[in-house]
Amino acid sequence: MKVVIAIDSFKGSMSSMEAGYAARAGIAKACDAQVVVKPLADGGEGTTEALVEGLGGEYVSLDVKGPLGGTTCAKYGILADGKTAVMEMAEASGIILVKREDLDPWKATTYGVGEMILDAVKRGCREFIIGIGGSATSEGGTGMLKALGYEFLDAQGNPIREGLQDLDKIASIRGDHVPAELKECHFQIACDVRNPLCGPNGAVYVFGPQKGVKEEEKQPLDEKMMHYAQKTKEFIGEDYSLREGAGAAGGLGFAFLSYLPNVELKSGIEIVLNAIRLEEEVKDADIVITGEGRLDFQTAMGKVPVGVAHLAKKYGAKVIAFAGGVTDDAGECNKEGIDAFFPIVRGVTTLDEAMVPANAKKNMELTAEQVFRMVAACR
Repeated sequence: MKVVIAIDSFKGSMSSMEAGYAARAGIAKACDAQVVVKPLADGGEGTTEALVEGLGGEYVSLDVKGPLGGTTCAKYGILADGKTAVMEMAEASGIILVKREDLDPWKATTYGVGEMILDAVKRGCREFIIGIGGSATSEGGTGMLKALGYEFLDAQGNPIREGLQDLDKIASIRGDHVPAELKECHFQIACDVRNPLCGPNGAVYVFGPQKGVKEEEKQPLDEKMMHYAQKTKEFIGEDYSLREGAGAAGGLGFAFLSYLPNVELKSGIEIVLNAIRLEEEVKDADIVITGEGRLDFQTAMGKVPVGVAHLAKKYGAKVIAFAGGVTDDAGECNKEGIDAFFPIVRGVTTLDEAMVPANAKKNMELTAEQVFRMVAACR
């Protein structure tokens, strides 16, 4: 019997691989099976950790410009092939780096993201997997592009200021100082947002408020973004402002599409499943195990475990899910290919106690053992 395990992280208690290893330990106590553990993430928070731990690699830390200036320490991963960099833009320009009262969409910048990319390029990376969720910015990715060598100049030939404040002052754009190595790079951008860059469904109107944009500021700031889009069209000869995902991360999606070569905006789960080559292992699997911290009706709407389940069903495998907690409406997951799911908490406990890493791992191991004792008995 072959079992493939691909479980999302239980945030605050187990990483993806820790959850997978704990389940594997339980299975080993119950039956004789070939067990393969794969990392899993959705392209957002925890993706770098999952892929570095699961595929082998190392972390790189460097000081970069933070979202409001100053310096912040950002971490990204380089996988074992030495060519693939995995990073999350939130490490350099995330909203988690800014106190709520300090949010400033006029000045917030993605410059640090560009510094991370440039550092990876200098280290020899040519393949990039980048999650762009959780940004504090609304400047169309101009900060990132500046760090990569692009120049956005006003009518007097001076560089515009960081952030969204001067986008309407762009008179010309230059790319003379962009490293030639960027042309050799391929970018997979984890993006589950479909919004365009501008307009009522764009970056400013939809996502701006959570980053500090006031109601009366939406129209003037959106007009600044429109000016930037027009100048970009004049510079590159194409208009990506209406593309799905252009408005992601305050327009960072637009910057990738417009200014960088070989860019693909994909759903995070699709990128991760391809990166870990899960399909190759699932083709001959009898049982696939997945899961996440909380299983509910939202899981059935396309979250990571359902993505795994759909792939498993393509090859006729049975699917079991483990979760820290299960809600009454989690039965919707059964309709999406998860044959059975089980909460791992084994008795009355507080949430804090259940999330202690040692307790979570023990509960996962014990639950997996009992489930697979039943599986073995029924075979």
